[in-house]
Amino acid sequence: MVHLDTSRQTTLAREVELTGTGVHSGAPVTITIVPADADTGIRFRRIDGTAGPAVPAVWQSVAATELCTMLAGSDGRTIGTIEHLMAAFRGLGIDNALVEIDGPELPIMDGSAADFVEELEIAGLYPLATRRRMLRVLKPVRVESKGAVAELLPHDMPRFEIEIDFAGTLIGKQAMAFNLTPGVFRKELARARTFGFLHEVEALWAMGYARGSSLDNAVAIDGDRILNPEGTRWADEFVRHKALDAVGDLALAGHAILGLYRSSKGGHRLNYEMVKALFADSANYEIVPAPAVAAPELPAQVRELAV
Repeated sequence: MVHLDTSRQTTLAREVELTGTGVHSGAPVTITIVPADADTGIRFRRIDGTAGPAVPAVWQSVAATELCTMLAGSDGRTIGTIEHLMAAFRGLGIDNALVEIDGPELPIMDGSAADFVEELEIAGLYPLATRRRMLRVLKPVRVESKGAVAELLPHDMPRFEIEIDFAGTLIGKQAMAFNLTPGVFRKELARARTFGFLHEVEALWAMGYARGSSLDNAVAIDGDRILNPEGTRWADEFVRHKALDAVGDLALAGHAILGLYRSSKGGHRLNYEMVKALFADSANYEIVPAPAVAAPELPAQVRELAV
């Protein structure tokens, strides 16, 4: 069996195109994911109207985190709801790509990263000659906000320990812990959907947001009921989705993080503040070459291209 050398950077073997609906605009949107050279990183570019500048998917480009993670380019145009695709890139180990988008937000698809993962794996990963670099956490970094807490700690693997607590609701308290690998991401996180309470969605509709939100792309909760006829994909799908978001938001560090990310009652804002705090002091981290470790979990399409 052929394994991909995880010490090398990757991109896609060919372009990927996906079409869907923007969760806030309700408008149709198409993205094209284009292979990119080593050390390019992940970049986004608006191509509706006049093509905009390529915006690096790094924490310095973040413009908002209230309803989703949103980037802004030097031309002032924004690109929203990037977190699920960013999670797919980080979860599968894709370092370099250009995402062209014909509107202000990525398609929500089914509310998870599953469609992105499927299409990226069909395209296949292409290994590049350049060594991958990782960000190693050297000392604890902690942020707190309105009862939510997050910290990054030294650890020898990318690890996440995520806890949520929606007291007084059917969600309640949920937690999960995992070492991030392509196999774990694919099996345990990628299909976890975004969720919300019906009264919150109704308030967003009244403000002109969430126009594309439906039971096809979110788990909706009304009192003690799940409104989706099929129910949840896991009993703890809610914390799995929060973990998915955390993987995507922490990818804005620009490198895979060798460290333990622990969060309680977090969301996009807390994840962003964590990355920002990490980079506030260069003594918090170092950039190191990735170790050469074979990845036996890769699907056939990826192994095929790694020869």
